[in-house]
Amino acid sequence: MASSHHRLKLSIIGCGAIGSRIAISTIKELKDQFMISALYDIDPLKSQTLARKLRKPSLAKSTLSVAIHGADIVVEAVNTPATGDIVSRVLRLKKSVLVMSVGRLIDDGRLFPLAKRCNGKMLLPSGGIAGLDAIKAARLAGITSAILTTTKSPQSFKDNAYQVEKKFQSSSVKSDVVLFDGGVREAVRFFPQNINVAAVLSLAVGDIDKVHVRIIASPKVTRNIHEIVIEGACGRITTRVENETCPDNPKTSYLAVLSAIATLQQYGQNIKIGT
Repeated sequence: MASSHHRLKLSIIGCGAIGSRIAISTIKELKDQFMISALYDIDPLKSQTLARKLRKPSLAKSTLSVAIHGADIVVEAVNTPATGDIVSRVLRLKKSVLVMSVGRLIDDGRLFPLAKRCNGKMLLPSGGIAGLDAIKAARLAGITSAILTTTKSPQSFKDNAYQVEKKFQSSSVKSDVVLFDGGVREAVRFFPQNINVAAVLSLAVGDIDKVHVRIIASPKVTRNIHEIVIEGACGRITTRVENETCPDNPKTSYLAVLSAIATLQQYGQNIKIGT
Protein backbone atom coordinates (compact mmCIF):
# COMPACT_ATOMS: atom_id res chain seq x y z
CA MET A 1 0.00 0.00 0.00
CA ALA A 2 1.37 3.39 -0.96
CA SER A 3 1.94 6.15 1.55
CA SER A 4 1.71 9.82 0.70
CA HIS A 5 5.48 9.78 0.05
CA HIS A 6 5.54 6.59 -2.00
CA ARG A 7 4.84 6.34 -5.70
CA LEU A 8 3.19 3.23 -7.05
CA LYS A 9 5.32 1.05 -9.31
CA LEU A 10 3.65 0.72 -12.69
CA SER A 11 4.50 -1.93 -15.28
CA ILE A 12 3.36 -1.63 -18.89
CA ILE A 13 2.78 -4.81 -20.87
CA GLY A 14 2.59 -4.03 -24.56
CA CYS A 15 4.78 -1.23 -25.90
CA GLY A 16 2.97 -0.37 -29.10
CA ALA A 17 1.24 2.93 -29.79
CA ILE A 18 -1.13 2.78 -26.81
CA GLY A 19 1.37 1.45 -24.27
CA SER A 20 3.92 4.02 -25.35
CA ARG A 21 1.43 6.88 -25.01
CA ILE A 22 0.47 5.72 -21.53
CA ALA A 23 4.13 5.48 -20.53
CA ILE A 24 4.93 9.00 -21.71
CA SER A 25 1.79 10.46 -20.11
CA THR A 26 2.57 8.67 -16.85
CA ILE A 27 5.97 10.33 -16.68
CA LYS A 28 4.53 13.75 -17.55
CA GLU A 29 1.14 13.95 -15.84
CA LEU A 30 1.26 11.24 -13.17
CA LYS A 31 4.84 11.44 -11.99
CA ASP A 32 3.80 12.34 -8.42
CA GLN A 33 1.67 9.18 -8.14
CA PHE A 34 3.45 6.59 -10.26
CA MET A 35 6.90 5.52 -11.36
CA ILE A 36 7.37 3.14 -14.27
CA SER A 37 9.11 0.02 -13.01
CA ALA A 38 9.04 -2.14 -16.13
CA LEU A 39 8.26 -2.26 -19.84
CA TYR A 40 7.62 -5.53 -21.62
CA ASP A 41 6.62 -6.53 -25.12
CA ILE A 42 6.72 -9.86 -26.89
CA ASP A 43 8.84 -7.97 -29.44
CA PRO A 44 11.90 -6.93 -27.39
CA LEU A 45 12.74 -4.17 -29.85
CA LYS A 46 9.53 -2.31 -28.94
CA SER A 47 10.18 -2.32 -25.20
CA GLN A 48 13.83 -1.42 -25.73
CA THR A 49 12.96 1.43 -28.08
CA LEU A 50 10.42 2.85 -25.63
CA ALA A 51 12.84 2.50 -22.72
CA ARG A 52 15.49 4.43 -24.64
CA LYS A 53 12.93 7.10 -25.53
CA LEU A 54 12.22 7.47 -21.80
CA ARG A 55 15.99 7.60 -21.21
CA LYS A 56 15.78 4.58 -18.93
CA PRO A 57 17.07 1.55 -20.87
CA SER A 58 16.95 -0.65 -17.77
CA LEU A 59 13.13 -0.50 -17.77
CA ALA A 60 12.94 -2.94 -20.69
CA LYS A 61 12.50 -6.43 -19.22
CA SER A 62 13.17 -9.71 -20.99
CA THR A 63 10.32 -11.72 -19.44
CA LEU A 64 6.71 -11.11 -18.53
CA SER A 65 7.22 -12.58 -15.06
CA VAL A 66 9.94 -10.09 -14.15
CA ALA A 67 7.87 -7.18 -15.45
CA ILE A 68 4.82 -8.18 -13.42
CA HIS A 69 6.43 -9.18 -10.13
CA GLY A 70 8.11 -5.84 -9.55
CA ALA A 71 4.94 -3.77 -9.97
CA ASP A 72 2.10 -2.53 -7.79
CA ILE A 73 -0.16 -2.08 -10.81
CA VAL A 74 0.10 -3.44 -14.34
CA VAL A 75 -1.19 -1.87 -17.56
CA GLU A 76 -2.31 -4.41 -20.18
CA ALA A 77 -2.01 -2.95 -23.69
CA VAL A 78 -1.37 -6.00 -25.84
CA ASN A 79 -4.80 -6.73 -27.38
CA THR A 80 -4.03 -10.32 -28.32
CA PRO A 81 -5.54 -13.69 -27.36
CA ALA A 82 -2.98 -13.65 -24.51
CA THR A 83 -4.76 -10.75 -22.76
CA GLY A 84 -6.82 -13.00 -20.49
CA ASP A 85 -3.80 -15.01 -19.38
CA ILE A 86 -1.84 -11.85 -18.60
CA VAL A 87 -4.69 -10.39 -16.55
CA SER A 88 -5.10 -13.71 -14.73
CA ARG A 89 -1.41 -13.82 -13.79
CA VAL A 90 -1.56 -10.31 -12.40
CA LEU A 91 -4.68 -10.98 -10.34
CA ARG A 92 -3.25 -14.20 -8.87
CA LEU A 93 -0.39 -12.10 -7.52
CA LYS A 94 -3.00 -9.89 -5.80
CA LYS A 95 -2.03 -6.90 -7.89
CA SER A 96 -4.20 -4.40 -9.74
CA VAL A 97 -4.41 -4.33 -13.52
CA LEU A 98 -5.67 -1.69 -15.92
CA VAL A 99 -7.13 -3.46 -18.96
CA MET A 100 -7.10 -1.65 -22.28
CA SER A 101 -8.30 -4.66 -24.32
CA VAL A 102 -11.68 -4.98 -22.61
CA GLY A 103 -13.15 -6.84 -25.57
CA ARG A 104 -10.84 -9.76 -24.81
CA LEU A 105 -12.57 -10.25 -21.44
CA ILE A 106 -16.08 -10.80 -22.75
CA ASP A 107 -15.90 -14.58 -23.10
CA ASP A 108 -13.32 -15.15 -20.37
CA GLY A 109 -15.54 -16.08 -17.45
CA ARG A 110 -12.69 -16.71 -15.02
CA LEU A 111 -11.41 -13.16 -14.55
CA PHE A 112 -14.12 -11.32 -12.62
CA PRO A 113 -14.54 -14.18 -10.08
CA LEU A 114 -10.75 -14.43 -9.86
CA ALA A 115 -10.43 -10.72 -9.10
CA LYS A 116 -12.96 -11.06 -6.29
CA ARG A 117 -11.34 -14.20 -4.91
CA CYS A 118 -7.82 -12.75 -4.99
CA ASN A 119 -8.94 -9.31 -3.80
CA GLY A 120 -7.44 -7.83 -6.95
CA LYS A 121 -8.70 -4.87 -8.92
CA MET A 122 -9.42 -4.73 -12.64
CA LEU A 123 -9.57 -1.14 -13.83
CA LEU A 124 -11.60 -0.71 -17.03
CA PRO A 125 -11.30 2.70 -18.72
CA SER A 126 -14.38 4.10 -20.46
CA GLY A 127 -12.43 4.37 -23.71
CA GLY A 128 -13.81 6.54 -26.48
CA ILE A 129 -17.42 6.76 -25.27
CA ALA A 130 -19.33 8.95 -22.81
CA GLY A 131 -22.32 8.67 -20.49
CA LEU A 132 -21.48 5.44 -18.68
CA ASP A 133 -22.54 6.81 -15.29
CA ALA A 134 -26.00 7.62 -16.65
CA ILE A 135 -26.25 4.20 -18.28
CA LYS A 136 -25.35 2.45 -15.02
CA ALA A 137 -28.02 4.51 -13.28
CA ALA A 138 -30.58 3.62 -15.95
CA ARG A 139 -29.80 -0.05 -15.42
CA LEU A 140 -31.26 0.19 -11.91
CA ALA A 141 -34.70 0.88 -13.41
CA GLY A 142 -34.23 -1.49 -16.31
CA ILE A 143 -32.72 -1.13 -19.79
CA THR A 144 -34.62 -2.65 -22.70
CA SER A 145 -32.11 -1.99 -25.50
CA ALA A 146 -28.78 -0.38 -26.29
CA ILE A 147 -27.51 0.45 -29.77
CA LEU A 148 -23.90 1.41 -30.49
CA THR A 149 -23.08 2.82 -33.92
CA THR A 150 -19.39 3.28 -34.58
CA THR A 151 -18.23 5.16 -37.68
CA LYS A 152 -14.60 5.34 -38.68
CA SER A 153 -12.46 6.11 -41.69
CA PRO A 154 -11.88 3.09 -43.95
CA GLN A 155 -8.17 3.34 -43.14
CA SER A 156 -8.97 2.50 -39.52
CA PHE A 157 -9.86 -1.03 -40.63
CA LYS A 158 -6.72 -1.64 -42.64
CA ASP A 159 -5.34 -5.18 -42.22
CA ASN A 160 -8.35 -6.27 -40.16
CA ALA A 161 -8.55 -10.06 -40.61
CA TYR A 162 -12.33 -10.06 -41.04
CA GLN A 163 -12.18 -7.47 -43.79
CA VAL A 164 -9.32 -9.26 -45.53
CA GLU A 165 -11.50 -12.38 -45.57
CA LYS A 166 -14.41 -10.36 -46.99
CA LYS A 167 -12.05 -8.84 -49.59
CA PHE A 168 -12.82 -5.35 -48.33
CA GLN A 169 -10.46 -2.78 -49.84
CA SER A 170 -10.36 0.40 -47.75
CA SER A 171 -8.92 2.44 -50.61
CA SER A 172 -11.89 1.64 -52.85
CA VAL A 173 -14.61 2.89 -50.47
CA LYS A 174 -16.44 5.87 -51.99
CA SER A 175 -19.50 5.97 -49.73
CA ASP A 176 -20.57 4.68 -46.33
CA VAL A 177 -20.33 0.90 -45.95
CA VAL A 178 -21.83 -1.09 -43.07
CA LEU A 179 -19.07 -3.52 -42.17
CA PHE A 180 -20.87 -5.17 -39.30
CA ASP A 181 -24.36 -5.34 -37.82
CA GLY A 182 -24.81 -7.71 -34.90
CA GLY A 183 -23.97 -8.58 -31.31
CA VAL A 184 -21.09 -7.59 -29.05
CA ARG A 185 -19.39 -10.98 -28.97
CA GLU A 186 -19.08 -11.12 -32.73
CA ALA A 187 -18.09 -7.46 -32.98
CA VAL A 188 -15.15 -7.74 -30.59
CA ARG A 189 -14.08 -11.01 -32.18
CA PHE A 190 -14.08 -9.63 -35.71
CA PHE A 191 -12.81 -6.13 -34.83
CA PRO A 192 -10.60 -6.57 -31.73
CA GLN A 193 -8.68 -3.34 -32.29
CA ASN A 194 -11.64 -1.16 -33.24
CA ILE A 195 -14.55 -1.85 -30.95
CA ASN A 196 -13.44 -2.33 -27.33
CA VAL A 197 -16.08 0.28 -26.49
CA ALA A 198 -18.79 -2.29 -27.25
CA ALA A 199 -17.47 -4.47 -24.44
CA VAL A 200 -17.30 -1.51 -22.06
CA LEU A 201 -20.86 -0.54 -22.95
CA SER A 202 -22.16 -4.08 -22.39
CA LEU A 203 -20.63 -4.12 -18.90
CA ALA A 204 -22.36 -0.83 -18.09
CA VAL A 205 -25.69 -2.10 -19.44
CA GLY A 206 -25.30 -5.30 -17.46
CA ASP A 207 -26.61 -7.61 -20.19
CA ILE A 208 -24.52 -8.23 -23.27
CA ASP A 209 -27.50 -9.57 -25.21
CA LYS A 210 -29.26 -6.20 -24.99
CA VAL A 211 -26.47 -4.41 -26.86
CA HIS A 212 -26.54 -4.16 -30.67
CA VAL A 213 -23.49 -2.97 -32.62
CA ARG A 214 -23.20 -1.36 -36.04
CA ILE A 215 -19.79 -0.59 -37.53
CA ILE A 216 -19.58 1.76 -40.50
CA ALA A 217 -16.63 2.66 -42.71
CA SER A 218 -17.11 6.18 -44.03
CA PRO A 219 -14.73 8.11 -46.33
CA LYS A 220 -16.45 11.31 -45.16
CA VAL A 221 -15.15 11.21 -41.57
CA THR A 222 -11.75 11.91 -40.11
CA ARG A 223 -12.71 11.19 -36.51
CA ASN A 224 -13.81 8.01 -34.73
CA ILE A 225 -17.50 8.49 -33.98
CA HIS A 226 -19.42 6.52 -31.36
CA GLU A 227 -23.17 7.03 -31.01
CA ILE A 228 -25.13 5.28 -28.24
CA VAL A 229 -28.90 5.10 -27.83
CA ILE A 230 -30.29 3.56 -24.63
CA GLU A 231 -33.98 2.79 -24.11
CA GLY A 232 -35.35 1.86 -20.71
CA ALA A 233 -37.79 2.52 -17.92
CA CYS A 234 -36.19 5.88 -17.17
CA GLY A 235 -36.49 7.07 -20.76
CA ARG A 236 -33.95 7.47 -23.56
CA ILE A 237 -30.25 8.32 -23.29
CA THR A 238 -28.38 9.42 -26.40
CA THR A 239 -24.67 10.19 -26.56
CA ARG A 240 -22.37 11.00 -29.47
CA VAL A 241 -18.61 11.39 -29.26
CA GLU A 242 -16.43 12.44 -32.19
CA ASN A 243 -12.92 11.40 -31.26
CA GLU A 244 -9.69 12.53 -32.79
CA THR A 245 -7.72 9.43 -33.68
CA CYS A 246 -4.62 8.53 -31.70
CA PRO A 247 -1.71 10.09 -33.64
CA ASP A 248 0.21 6.79 -33.59
CA ASN A 249 -2.72 4.45 -34.22
CA PRO A 250 -5.77 5.45 -36.31
CA LYS A 251 -7.66 2.36 -35.08
CA THR A 252 -7.78 3.89 -31.60
CA SER A 253 -9.39 7.09 -30.35
CA TYR A 254 -7.16 9.58 -28.57
CA LEU A 255 -9.82 9.77 -25.86
CA ALA A 256 -9.30 6.05 -25.16
CA VAL A 257 -5.71 6.72 -24.14
CA LEU A 258 -6.73 9.78 -22.13
CA SER A 259 -9.39 7.74 -20.31
CA ALA A 260 -6.68 5.27 -19.27
CA ILE A 261 -4.59 8.11 -17.84
CA ALA A 262 -7.63 9.51 -16.01
CA THR A 263 -8.41 6.06 -14.58
CA LEU A 264 -4.85 5.68 -13.33
CA GLN A 265 -4.97 9.17 -11.84
CA GLN A 266 -8.17 8.41 -9.95
CA TYR A 267 -6.79 5.08 -8.75
CA GLY A 268 -3.66 6.77 -7.44
CA GLN A 269 -5.73 9.39 -5.63
CA ASN A 270 -7.93 6.74 -4.02
CA ILE A 271 -4.88 4.79 -2.84
CA LYS A 272 -3.45 7.95 -1.31
CA ILE A 273 -6.73 8.78 0.45
CA GLY A 274 -6.94 5.24 1.80
CA THR A 275 -3.54 5.34 3.46
